[in-house]
Amino acid sequence: QVQLVESGGGLVQAGGSLRLFCAASGTMLSNNVMKWYRQAPGKQREWVATITRGGSTNYADSVKGRFTISRDNAKNTVYLQMNSLKPEDTAVYYCHAFSSDCYWGQGTQVSVSS
Repeated sequence: QVQLVESGGGLVQAGGSLRLFCAASGTMLSNNVMKWYRQAPGKQREWVATITRGGSTNYADSVKGRFTISRDNAKNTVYLQMNSLKPEDTAVYYCHAFSSDCYWGQGTQVSVSS
């Protein structure tokens, strides 16, 4: 059974940083396309960042230059380093894995105060 568990969220002031973690069991994240999504209150879930099996990365324009997605295969963990946080980054952040099936984590709350 595949499980994704996010952690690292919290409350931070604007301009601050957080690092999110997505730890997996039941699958090797290196075999998956990994993505981070977020959902703000009253809004649809939106894509934030992708890391492919080969390690290529891509970002939404709203986070480009501020967020970095990475993967540690030995720890079977994907990270989202978030710098220069803004109040509009406030959302629940979700980890998503895709190989032959799709898997979601339960989410971790990120709140950025102005």
